[in-house]
Amino acid sequence: MDPRLRGDDDKKYIYMTTAKLASLMARGTDFLGCETAILCGAMSWVSERNLVAAISNAGGFGVIACGAMTPELLDREIAATKALTDRPFGVNLITMHPQLFDLIDVCARHEVGHVVLAGGLPPKGSIEAIKQKGAKLICFAPALSLAKKLVRSGVDALVVEGMEAGGHIGPVSTSVLAQEILPDMAGQVPVFVAGGIGRGEAIAAYLEMGAAGVQLGTRFACATESIAHANFKKAFFRASARDAVASVQIDARLPVIPVRALKNAGTESFTAKQREVANLLDSGTIEMMEAQLQIEHYWAGALRRAVIDGDVEGGSLMAGQSVGMVTKEESVATIIAQLMEEAAQALARRAA
Repeated sequence: MDPRLRGDDDKKYIYMTTAKLASLMARGTDFLGCETAILCGAMSWVSERNLVAAISNAGGFGVIACGAMTPELLDREIAATKALTDRPFGVNLITMHPQLFDLIDVCARHEVGHVVLAGGLPPKGSIEAIKQKGAKLICFAPALSLAKKLVRSGVDALVVEGMEAGGHIGPVSTSVLAQEILPDMAGQVPVFVAGGIGRGEAIAAYLEMGAAGVQLGTRFACATESIAHANFKKAFFRASARDAVASVQIDARLPVIPVRALKNAGTESFTAKQREVANLLDSGTIEMMEAQLQIEHYWAGALRRAVIDGDVEGGSLMAGQSVGMVTKEESVATIIAQLMEEAAQALARRAA
Protein backbone atom coordinates (compact mmCIF):
# COMPACT_ATOMS: atom_id res chain seq x y z
CA MET A 1 0.00 0.00 0.00
CA ASP A 2 1.07 3.57 -0.66
CA PRO A 3 2.73 4.93 2.53
CA ARG A 4 0.53 8.02 2.37
CA LEU A 5 -2.47 5.81 3.00
CA ARG A 6 -1.17 4.12 6.14
CA GLY A 7 -2.75 4.99 9.45
CA ASP A 8 -6.21 5.02 10.99
CA ASP A 9 -7.93 5.74 7.72
CA ASP A 10 -6.44 2.77 5.84
CA LYS A 11 -9.62 0.73 5.84
CA LYS A 12 -11.69 3.72 4.82
CA TYR A 13 -9.41 4.48 1.86
CA ILE A 14 -9.33 0.83 0.80
CA TYR A 15 -13.11 0.64 0.93
CA MET A 16 -13.56 3.91 -0.94
CA THR A 17 -11.08 3.14 -3.70
CA THR A 18 -12.35 -0.42 -4.14
CA ALA A 19 -15.86 0.98 -4.41
CA LYS A 20 -14.68 3.59 -6.92
CA LEU A 21 -12.98 0.91 -9.01
CA ALA A 22 -16.17 -1.15 -8.99
CA SER A 23 -18.15 1.95 -9.97
CA LEU A 24 -15.84 2.73 -12.88
CA MET A 25 -16.16 -0.88 -14.08
CA ALA A 26 -19.90 -1.10 -13.48
CA ARG A 27 -20.91 -0.49 -17.08
CA GLY A 28 -18.52 -3.17 -18.26
CA THR A 29 -19.48 -5.73 -15.63
CA ASP A 30 -23.18 -5.14 -16.23
CA PHE A 31 -22.71 -5.59 -19.97
CA LEU A 32 -20.62 -8.75 -19.62
CA GLY A 33 -22.46 -10.19 -16.63
CA CYS A 34 -19.27 -10.79 -14.65
CA GLU A 35 -17.59 -9.36 -11.54
CA THR A 36 -14.53 -7.77 -13.12
CA ALA A 37 -14.57 -6.00 -16.49
CA ILE A 38 -11.43 -7.74 -17.72
CA LEU A 39 -11.80 -9.72 -20.93
CA CYS A 40 -9.28 -12.27 -22.07
CA GLY A 41 -8.08 -11.66 -25.59
CA ALA A 42 -8.93 -14.48 -27.97
CA MET A 43 -5.58 -16.20 -28.52
CA SER A 44 -5.74 -19.15 -30.91
CA TRP A 45 -4.78 -22.46 -29.25
CA VAL A 46 -4.42 -20.63 -25.91
CA SER A 47 -7.92 -19.25 -25.26
CA GLU A 48 -9.57 -22.65 -25.08
CA ARG A 49 -11.85 -24.31 -22.53
CA ASN A 50 -9.39 -24.44 -19.62
CA LEU A 51 -8.18 -20.85 -19.70
CA VAL A 52 -11.57 -19.43 -20.67
CA ALA A 53 -13.36 -21.22 -17.82
CA ALA A 54 -10.63 -20.27 -15.33
CA ILE A 55 -10.93 -16.57 -16.23
CA SER A 56 -14.72 -16.61 -15.95
CA ASN A 57 -14.56 -18.54 -12.68
CA ALA A 58 -12.15 -15.92 -11.31
CA GLY A 59 -14.64 -13.15 -12.03
CA GLY A 60 -13.31 -12.02 -15.40
CA PHE A 61 -14.71 -12.72 -18.85
CA GLY A 62 -13.18 -15.55 -20.85
CA VAL A 63 -13.44 -15.63 -24.65
CA ILE A 64 -13.02 -18.75 -26.77
CA ALA A 65 -10.78 -18.19 -29.79
CA CYS A 66 -12.62 -19.95 -32.60
CA GLY A 67 -10.02 -19.05 -35.22
CA ALA A 68 -10.10 -21.63 -37.98
CA MET A 69 -12.26 -24.13 -36.07
CA THR A 70 -15.01 -25.95 -37.94
CA PRO A 71 -18.55 -25.63 -36.58
CA GLU A 72 -18.22 -29.14 -35.16
CA LEU A 73 -15.05 -28.27 -33.27
CA LEU A 74 -16.54 -25.05 -31.92
CA ASP A 75 -19.63 -26.95 -30.80
CA ARG A 76 -17.47 -29.31 -28.75
CA GLU A 77 -15.33 -26.48 -27.36
CA ILE A 78 -18.32 -24.49 -26.14
CA ALA A 79 -19.86 -27.59 -24.56
CA ALA A 80 -16.57 -28.44 -22.84
CA THR A 81 -16.24 -24.88 -21.53
CA LYS A 82 -19.79 -24.94 -20.16
CA ALA A 83 -18.89 -28.11 -18.29
CA LEU A 84 -16.10 -26.21 -16.49
CA THR A 85 -17.95 -23.00 -15.64
CA ASP A 86 -21.49 -21.79 -15.13
CA ARG A 87 -20.42 -18.16 -15.55
CA PRO A 88 -20.68 -16.05 -18.70
CA PHE A 89 -18.07 -16.31 -21.44
CA GLY A 90 -17.92 -15.27 -25.08
CA VAL A 91 -16.78 -16.60 -28.44
CA ASN A 92 -14.50 -14.77 -30.88
CA LEU A 93 -15.27 -15.39 -34.56
CA ILE A 94 -13.15 -14.32 -37.53
CA THR A 95 -15.12 -12.34 -40.12
CA MET A 96 -13.40 -13.99 -43.10
CA HIS A 97 -14.17 -17.55 -41.93
CA PRO A 98 -15.91 -19.33 -44.85
CA GLN A 99 -18.45 -20.88 -42.43
CA LEU A 100 -19.07 -17.78 -40.34
CA PHE A 101 -22.86 -18.09 -40.38
CA ASP A 102 -22.68 -21.77 -39.37
CA LEU A 103 -20.44 -20.76 -36.44
CA ILE A 104 -22.98 -18.09 -35.45
CA ASP A 105 -25.65 -20.82 -35.43
CA VAL A 106 -23.48 -22.95 -33.14
CA CYS A 107 -23.14 -20.06 -30.70
CA ALA A 108 -26.91 -19.53 -30.80
CA ARG A 109 -27.65 -23.19 -30.08
CA HIS A 110 -25.46 -22.96 -26.98
CA GLU A 111 -27.05 -19.63 -26.01
CA VAL A 112 -23.67 -17.89 -25.95
CA GLY A 113 -24.42 -14.43 -24.62
CA HIS A 114 -21.59 -12.48 -26.28
CA VAL A 115 -19.99 -12.86 -29.69
CA VAL A 116 -16.85 -10.98 -30.69
CA LEU A 117 -16.26 -10.40 -34.41
CA ALA A 118 -12.63 -9.80 -35.37
CA GLY A 119 -10.54 -9.52 -38.51
CA GLY A 120 -12.40 -6.82 -40.40
CA LEU A 121 -15.80 -5.22 -40.88
CA PRO A 122 -18.71 -7.61 -40.25
CA PRO A 123 -19.92 -9.11 -43.53
CA LYS A 124 -23.45 -8.45 -44.72
CA GLY A 125 -26.07 -10.09 -42.55
CA SER A 126 -23.71 -11.17 -39.78
CA ILE A 127 -24.71 -8.46 -37.30
CA GLU A 128 -28.38 -9.26 -37.76
CA ALA A 129 -27.75 -13.00 -37.50
CA ILE A 130 -25.95 -12.61 -34.18
CA LYS A 131 -28.36 -10.15 -32.59
CA GLN A 132 -31.56 -11.83 -33.79
CA LYS A 133 -30.45 -14.95 -31.97
CA GLY A 134 -30.10 -13.09 -28.68
CA ALA A 135 -26.36 -12.48 -28.35
CA LYS A 136 -24.64 -9.18 -27.69
CA LEU A 137 -22.10 -8.22 -30.34
CA ILE A 138 -18.63 -6.82 -29.67
CA CYS A 139 -16.44 -5.55 -32.52
CA PHE A 140 -12.95 -4.07 -32.84
CA ALA A 141 -12.72 -0.39 -33.76
CA PRO A 142 -9.33 0.64 -35.20
CA ALA A 143 -10.45 4.23 -35.88
CA LEU A 144 -13.14 6.67 -34.74
CA SER A 145 -14.89 6.68 -38.12
CA LEU A 146 -15.20 2.90 -38.02
CA ALA A 147 -16.33 2.97 -34.40
CA LYS A 148 -19.20 5.27 -35.36
CA LYS A 149 -20.10 3.12 -38.35
CA LEU A 150 -20.15 -0.06 -36.26
CA VAL A 151 -22.40 1.47 -33.62
CA ARG A 152 -24.78 2.78 -36.30
CA SER A 153 -24.88 -0.77 -37.66
CA GLY A 154 -26.06 -2.14 -34.31
CA VAL A 155 -22.88 -3.28 -32.60
CA ASP A 156 -23.39 -3.37 -28.81
CA ALA A 157 -19.82 -2.74 -27.60
CA LEU A 158 -16.38 -1.94 -28.95
CA VAL A 159 -12.81 -3.03 -28.31
CA VAL A 160 -10.16 -0.38 -28.96
CA GLU A 161 -6.94 -2.31 -29.50
CA GLY A 162 -3.62 -0.60 -30.14
CA MET A 163 -0.54 -1.79 -31.98
CA GLU A 164 1.17 -2.83 -28.71
CA ALA A 165 -1.06 -5.94 -28.63
CA GLY A 166 0.03 -9.41 -29.62
CA GLY A 167 -1.26 -11.21 -32.70
CA HIS A 168 -2.96 -9.22 -35.45
CA ILE A 169 -2.52 -5.50 -34.92
CA GLY A 170 -3.33 -2.13 -36.44
CA PRO A 171 -0.98 0.84 -37.00
CA VAL A 172 -2.02 3.11 -34.09
CA SER A 173 -1.00 2.92 -30.42
CA THR A 174 -3.44 2.14 -27.64
CA SER A 175 -3.05 5.51 -25.92
CA VAL A 176 -3.78 7.45 -29.12
CA LEU A 177 -6.80 5.30 -30.04
CA ALA A 178 -8.18 5.66 -26.52
CA GLN A 179 -7.87 9.44 -26.68
CA GLU A 180 -9.46 9.51 -30.11
CA ILE A 181 -12.36 7.13 -29.51
CA LEU A 182 -13.33 7.21 -25.83
CA PRO A 183 -14.52 10.85 -25.67
CA ASP A 184 -16.92 10.29 -28.59
CA MET A 185 -18.03 6.70 -28.08
CA ALA A 186 -17.88 5.85 -24.37
CA GLY A 187 -21.19 7.60 -23.79
CA GLN A 188 -22.91 5.51 -26.47
CA VAL A 189 -21.73 1.93 -25.90
CA PRO A 190 -19.31 0.12 -23.56
CA VAL A 191 -15.77 0.50 -24.88
CA PHE A 192 -13.00 -1.87 -23.77
CA VAL A 193 -9.36 -0.84 -24.21
CA ALA A 194 -6.69 -3.38 -25.21
CA GLY A 195 -3.07 -3.51 -26.29
CA GLY A 196 0.03 -3.44 -24.12
CA ILE A 197 -1.84 -3.50 -20.80
CA GLY A 198 0.13 -5.38 -18.16
CA ARG A 199 -0.55 -3.60 -14.87
CA GLY A 200 -3.50 -2.26 -12.94
CA GLU A 201 -2.30 1.34 -13.06
CA ALA A 202 -2.99 1.39 -16.80
CA ILE A 203 -6.41 -0.16 -16.22
CA ALA A 204 -7.29 2.61 -13.74
CA ALA A 205 -6.18 5.29 -16.18
CA TYR A 206 -8.30 3.97 -19.05
CA LEU A 207 -11.31 3.54 -16.77
CA GLU A 208 -10.99 7.16 -15.70
CA MET A 209 -10.87 8.15 -19.37
CA GLY A 210 -14.25 6.49 -19.87
CA ALA A 211 -13.48 2.88 -20.74
CA ALA A 212 -15.96 0.28 -19.47
CA GLY A 213 -13.15 -2.22 -18.97
CA VAL A 214 -10.06 -3.68 -20.58
CA GLN A 215 -8.89 -6.68 -22.57
CA LEU A 216 -5.63 -8.53 -21.86
CA GLY A 217 -4.05 -11.46 -23.61
CA THR A 218 -0.33 -11.66 -22.97
CA ARG A 219 -0.63 -11.66 -19.15
CA PHE A 220 -2.99 -14.65 -19.34
CA ALA A 221 -1.04 -16.65 -21.95
CA CYS A 222 1.36 -17.95 -19.31
CA ALA A 223 -1.19 -18.50 -16.54
CA THR A 224 -1.11 -21.79 -14.68
CA GLU A 225 -4.38 -22.77 -16.35
CA SER A 226 -3.04 -22.02 -19.83
CA ILE A 227 -2.29 -25.20 -21.80
CA ALA A 228 0.60 -23.47 -23.58
CA HIS A 229 3.77 -25.59 -23.70
CA ALA A 230 6.41 -24.98 -21.03
CA ASN A 231 8.84 -23.84 -23.77
CA PHE A 232 6.32 -21.24 -24.93
CA LYS A 233 5.91 -19.86 -21.42
CA LYS A 234 9.67 -19.79 -20.80
CA ALA A 235 10.13 -17.76 -24.00
CA PHE A 236 7.72 -15.19 -22.59
CA PHE A 237 9.50 -15.08 -19.22
CA ARG A 238 12.83 -14.34 -20.96
CA ALA A 239 11.46 -11.71 -23.32
CA SER A 240 11.40 -7.93 -23.04
CA ALA A 241 9.06 -5.45 -24.73
CA ARG A 242 11.47 -4.86 -27.61
CA ASP A 243 11.49 -8.59 -28.45
CA ALA A 244 7.83 -8.45 -29.51
CA VAL A 245 8.07 -7.18 -33.08
CA ALA A 246 5.53 -6.65 -35.86
CA SER A 247 5.70 -8.64 -39.10
CA VAL A 248 6.52 -6.82 -42.33
CA GLN A 249 4.34 -6.69 -45.42
CA ILE A 250 6.51 -7.38 -48.46
CA ASP A 251 3.95 -6.95 -51.26
CA ALA A 252 1.53 -4.02 -51.33
CA ARG A 253 -0.89 -6.03 -53.46
CA LEU A 254 -1.32 -8.59 -50.70
CA PRO A 255 -3.22 -6.98 -47.80
CA VAL A 256 -1.54 -8.71 -44.88
CA ILE A 257 -2.49 -7.55 -41.41
CA PRO A 258 0.73 -7.25 -39.35
CA VAL A 259 1.21 -9.73 -36.51
CA ARG A 260 3.19 -8.96 -33.35
CA ALA A 261 5.23 -11.88 -32.04
CA LEU A 262 8.59 -12.62 -30.42
CA LYS A 263 11.24 -12.55 -33.11
CA ASN A 264 12.54 -15.99 -34.11
CA ALA A 265 13.10 -18.13 -37.20
CA GLY A 266 9.33 -18.39 -37.68
CA THR A 267 9.23 -14.64 -38.27
CA GLU A 268 11.50 -15.09 -41.27
CA SER A 269 9.42 -18.01 -42.55
CA PHE A 270 6.41 -15.73 -42.78
CA THR A 271 8.28 -13.51 -45.24
CA ALA A 272 8.79 -16.55 -47.46
CA LYS A 273 5.11 -17.49 -47.11
CA GLN A 274 4.06 -14.03 -48.28
CA ARG A 275 6.22 -14.39 -51.39
CA GLU A 276 4.67 -17.78 -52.10
CA VAL A 277 1.09 -16.48 -51.78
CA ALA A 278 1.88 -13.36 -53.83
CA ASN A 279 3.20 -15.57 -56.63
CA LEU A 280 -0.01 -17.60 -56.57
CA LEU A 281 -2.01 -14.38 -56.86
CA ASP A 282 0.12 -13.25 -59.79
CA SER A 283 -0.43 -16.51 -61.61
CA GLY A 284 -4.19 -16.38 -61.06
CA THR A 285 -4.09 -19.68 -59.19
CA ILE A 286 -5.99 -18.25 -56.22
CA GLU A 287 -8.34 -15.34 -55.49
CA MET A 288 -7.71 -12.67 -52.86
CA MET A 289 -9.99 -14.28 -50.26
CA GLU A 290 -8.14 -17.57 -50.59
CA ALA A 291 -4.82 -15.71 -50.34
CA GLN A 292 -5.91 -14.15 -47.06
CA LEU A 293 -7.11 -17.49 -45.74
CA GLN A 294 -3.77 -19.07 -46.60
CA ILE A 295 -2.05 -16.38 -44.54
CA GLU A 296 -4.44 -16.99 -41.64
CA HIS A 297 -3.88 -20.73 -41.84
CA TYR A 298 -0.13 -20.14 -41.82
CA TRP A 299 -0.38 -18.22 -38.57
CA ALA A 300 -2.74 -20.77 -37.05
CA GLY A 301 -0.31 -23.59 -37.86
CA ALA A 302 2.77 -21.66 -36.76
CA LEU A 303 1.07 -20.67 -33.51
CA ARG A 304 0.04 -24.26 -32.84
CA ARG A 305 3.63 -25.44 -33.27
CA ALA A 306 4.74 -22.99 -30.60
CA VAL A 307 1.82 -23.25 -28.16
CA ILE A 308 1.09 -26.98 -28.35
CA ASP A 309 4.32 -28.55 -29.60
CA GLY A 310 6.76 -26.18 -27.90
CA ASP A 311 8.61 -25.26 -31.10
CA VAL A 312 9.77 -21.81 -30.03
CA GLU A 313 12.17 -21.43 -32.97
CA GLY A 314 10.01 -22.31 -35.96
CA GLY A 315 6.61 -21.61 -34.44
CA SER A 316 4.90 -18.28 -33.87
CA LEU A 317 5.29 -16.73 -30.41
CA MET A 318 2.50 -14.17 -30.65
CA ALA A 319 2.95 -11.71 -27.78
CA GLY A 320 2.15 -8.11 -26.97
CA GLN A 321 4.74 -5.60 -25.83
CA SER A 322 3.56 -6.14 -22.25
CA VAL A 323 5.43 -9.47 -22.41
CA GLY A 324 8.26 -7.94 -20.35
CA MET A 325 5.83 -7.81 -17.41
CA VAL A 326 5.21 -11.56 -17.63
CA THR A 327 7.94 -13.02 -15.45
CA LYS A 328 6.45 -16.16 -13.89
CA GLU A 329 3.59 -18.61 -14.05
CA GLU A 330 0.66 -17.52 -11.89
CA SER A 331 -2.95 -18.60 -11.55
CA VAL A 332 -5.61 -16.61 -13.35
CA ALA A 333 -7.16 -15.68 -10.01
CA THR A 334 -3.82 -14.29 -8.79
CA ILE A 335 -3.32 -12.25 -11.97
CA ILE A 336 -6.81 -10.71 -11.81
CA ALA A 337 -6.52 -10.00 -8.07
CA GLN A 338 -3.13 -8.32 -8.58
CA LEU A 339 -4.42 -6.19 -11.46
CA MET A 340 -7.42 -5.07 -9.41
CA GLU A 341 -5.27 -4.26 -6.39
CA GLU A 342 -2.87 -2.21 -8.51
CA ALA A 343 -5.78 -0.38 -10.09
CA ALA A 344 -7.36 0.37 -6.71
CA GLN A 345 -4.06 1.63 -5.28
CA ALA A 346 -3.58 3.88 -8.31
CA LEU A 347 -7.00 5.41 -7.71
CA ALA A 348 -6.19 5.79 -4.01
CA ARG A 349 -2.96 7.67 -4.75
CA ARG A 350 -4.87 10.11 -6.92
CA ALA A 351 -7.48 10.62 -4.19
CA ALA A 352 -4.92 11.06 -1.38
